[in-house]
Amino acid sequence: MSDDDLVLAVLSQIDEALGKIVQRTLKIKSANDFTDSPEGMEKLDGICMLFMAIGEALKNIDKITAGTLFARYPGIDWKGAMGFRNIIAHHYFDIDAEQVFWICAHHVVPLSATIQEIMEELRESAGTVG
Repeated sequence: MSDDDLVLAVLSQIDEALGKIVQRTLKIKSANDFTDSPEGMEKLDGICMLFMAIGEALKNIDKITAGTLFARYPGIDWKGAMGFRNIIAHHYFDIDAEQVFWICAHHVVPLSATIQEIMEELRESAGTVG
């Protein structure tokens, strides 16, 4: 598998995870919806796990592309997206449900749109359809 194929595959996984976050937060209207019930806390846990996977995958892509791919898309705080993984992984008991809610409400959809844009451009440059 070429680096471009690998990057496309990982970007697809990231976009799928972002879609899951969108679906899982459809009924979440505030951070309290996470914290006020066991079901909400389970949802928060699952979403945080997805954010960890996304952050790790973004770090891997950044390494594979020597930091050049994401630099072409300055509308996303890539460093923040990758760093959020570290916060969740290393400071899990300090996670702020308000922060997770805010990220879900304000950053997931734009990140997904940019990931989709990157995938489309990579496919076009490779001359593939998909």
